[in-house]
Amino acid sequence: MNRKIGSLRQRVLFFILALQAFAATGAASQDDSENDGWTGIIRESPYWVSQGVYQNIQTIRSWVLAENAYCSESERHILFDMRGRFLGWIADGPDSASTQQKLNSTRQSLHDRGEVDSWLAGSEGQTGYPFALACDQPHVNLPEALARYLGTLPADRLWGRWDDLSFASSEQPGNLHDALLYVYNTRQQQGRLDLPATMPLYLAGQLLIESGGQARAHSAANARGILQLSPSALSDCGLRPENYWHRLAQIDCALRLTNQNARNLRPTFESRFGHLPADKQDRLFTLLLIQAYHGGAARVQSLLDDETLARPAAYFAEHQERFSAGDIAFGMVFHNLGRDRFGLASLYYVADVQLATEALCRSPRLKDTDFCQWN
Repeated sequence: MNRKIGSLRQRVLFFILALQAFAATGAASQDDSENDGWTGIIRESPYWVSQGVYQNIQTIRSWVLAENAYCSESERHILFDMRGRFLGWIADGPDSASTQQKLNSTRQSLHDRGEVDSWLAGSEGQTGYPFALACDQPHVNLPEALARYLGTLPADRLWGRWDDLSFASSEQPGNLHDALLYVYNTRQQQGRLDLPATMPLYLAGQLLIESGGQARAHSAANARGILQLSPSALSDCGLRPENYWHRLAQIDCALRLTNQNARNLRPTFESRFGHLPADKQDRLFTLLLIQAYHGGAARVQSLLDDETLARPAAYFAEHQERFSAGDIAFGMVFHNLGRDRFGLASLYYVADVQLATEALCRSPRLKDTDFCQWN
């Protein structure tokens, strides 16, 4: 049986993971039990530990998406530290309780060998440390998603009209890639968008991760379509229910919402990170926009200007030359895990989108195009 499935179910997993990561904080207050359990380990960790975390998290997530390396066998868990560095793996037990016991034994062993400074037993509803990631979990099948995106099969091609947009024809249908570029370029020429130049590439990556390119993707949280937009978001974009699945409309709406997020976040972002080199600014801002699409612009805003949550951002802004844009984006979230519903799923989503863009740009169809020059 093919274990790979579209991201409409991945959202359910992400929600469960986020709840597990959040449970230890008591959820009620940033000040309550801040130094207890796994959140205490994070709060005590210096900000410099975020050096290299972006690439490290991508590495372990790539094993899940590709089902290779230490995730070549599905019934495994991999363990990693607060820098995202792989520490070891276990074969799963016959049930969740025995698997958790094996994880805790491995955690203690890693600590006893000096590979981590501290360890914490995990249990149901309680995150342990070092962190653990199951290899067997819902994830998008990137090769299949890429085939849909490029319209390899006739059933995946499209044409149609939306608003003032008119794409392809029934005689010569196009693919999702050309549709995305058509909508983006049209809105850009109309002066409706003010986004980083890399945004079309990353929107394509989001499309792959959100739905696997499936037009009728429908999540348990009622998000719909190729970009998994909620009914409220679709309504805000002026779509009627009969058009919720319209692929041109989904792309147009996602661009509109991302542009709105960019407009809202840009003043605070520039105040915090406006001194960074231009390319690094664009890269960081793009990653934060991806985070905003996943978890909401208000939560990303809090990472930039909240008295407590913005402390990591202040440090990274002052010492930006020591960190990549990816490390800064991940560090801002990591050092706030357990606050404002930030969980490891927040990092996994952005890592998966990055991996999807890399898969796109390895394809013969796109690797030598201007579309991929930023990857």
